[in-house]
Amino acid sequence: MSDEIVAPAVPQHNSGLQARALTVGVAGWIVPGLGHALLKMWGRALACFLTVGLLVLFGAGMRGNLFASSGNDAFDSLGYIADMGTGAFYFLAKSLEKNGADVSHATGDYGTRFLATAGVLNLLVALHAYEVARGRKA
Repeated sequence: MSDEIVAPAVPQHNSGLQARALTVGVAGWIVPGLGHALLKMWGRALACFLTVGLLVLFGAGMRGNLFASSGNDAFDSLGYIADMGTGAFYFLAKSLEKNGADVSHATGDYGTRFLATAGVLNLLVALHAYEVARGRKA
């Protein structure tokens, strides 16, 4: 019998897994649902793409406001981050904003909320895809 003390195994940091997880997360942010598609979670990928896409289309169609990067206060900056959260759909919303925002009516205000909701939802979806790729979620 040996009286040696054996230290518990220290998990090795798998940089390949981390790089793949980061790629999946960024891809899921740029194109909503792409992160889940890369993980072969087809139903979730389609649901995310359609949900974020429809929220952006409805928000832009209601002439919602897209926040500028040069925000005047913290709420403008948070709105910009939320809008950028839609990834490539941000540029779609920007191209549909030909007549400008109209937040003087309730529909324009609701449209602004739809655009921000789409961005926050997409950021959460991309975070979920990242966590699944890391093996921390099913």
